[in-house]
Amino acid sequence: QVQLVQSGGGFVQPGGSLRLSCAVSGATFNNYAVGWFRQAPGKEREFVAARSWSGDSSYHANSIKGRFTVSRDSAKSAVYLQMNGLKPEDSAVYYCAANPDSTWLLDITRYAYWGQGTQVTVSS
Repeated sequence: QVQLVQSGGGFVQPGGSLRLSCAVSGATFNNYAVGWFRQAPGKEREFVAARSWSGDSSYHANSIKGRFTVSRDSAKSAVYLQMNGLKPEDSAVYYCAANPDSTWLLDITRYAYWGQGTQVTVSS
């Protein structure tokens, strides 16, 4: 059974940094992808970033490009979202999710396994 357990998040002032972690277990797919999504109150869920486990493909939304970076630690089976230059509009609940086939990295319907979500609040 695939499980994703998130950690990190919290409160930070504008311009600050946070790192979200997503520990993946039970994934036996050859080359899956892990994506990051966020949802702010009253807004639709936004696809923020994603990375294939092999690292040969990645995606970063325009809204976070140049500020957020997805990376992984294969030894820990973990994927990270490093968030720099945070803005108040980045405040949301952030979710990681796994897609069994990174060929479909950008197909959000294929992200079938989800973490529990973590709150990020950016405010002065």
